[in-house]
Amino acid sequence: MTLSAPRARQFDLIAFDWDGTLFDSTQIIVRCIQAAVVDVGGQRPSDEAAAYVIGMALMQALAHAAPDVPPEKYPELGRRYRYHYAKHQDDIALFEGVLPLLQQLRERQHLITVATGKSRRGLDEALHSVALRGVFDGSRTADETAGKPDPRMLHELMAEFDVAPERTLMIGDTTHDLQMAVNAGCASVGVTYGAHEPAAFHALKPLHIAHSVADLRDWLLQNA
Repeated sequence: MTLSAPRARQFDLIAFDWDGTLFDSTQIIVRCIQAAVVDVGGQRPSDEAAAYVIGMALMQALAHAAPDVPPEKYPELGRRYRYHYAKHQDDIALFEGVLPLLQQLRERQHLITVATGKSRRGLDEALHSVALRGVFDGSRTADETAGKPDPRMLHELMAEFDVAPERTLMIGDTTHDLQMAVNAGCASVGVTYGAHEPAAFHALKPLHIAHSVADLRDWLLQNA
């Protein structure tokens, strides 16, 4: 019997969004945005409006979610969001199945990175877990580069690891993630268990739309 040769890897670099893709934080972020806006006298955003801005840089997201809050109140708005989020920091956890998936991708010699709208401080606090040490090869946050959908995060990660756009895959739960991939010339995969409704994903032509971590894992192990 002749054994078939191992399938060649399609993507060398895989960039994951954080909130709503790896981390189960969407509902907490929505509630924190809503509370912060009310704290500074704005009208409480709907769940849909608050969820839509997830993935953007923080102040861009808050300004978009609270169009009735004047710019001079933005610093206080940001402080109130951080206050509410800090109270729930320990409530957030990785989606079930994420850690084994990341470990399997590392075993297949993929470069695993994070491209997130979080701040560097926020991401580093989340990555402080012993289980996540050494899992990621690199990361970019919105406060140290440009926020999504600007492609700079992906451009910088590709330059850091000397990987071409056609060998890079972006995975995220929002249209901001998928549009960033389009802008960077990269392929993408959307996940539907996070912030945005999947109906908006199709126009951005992701290679796959995963409805669970298990679905994402199966597709990646077969196609990435």
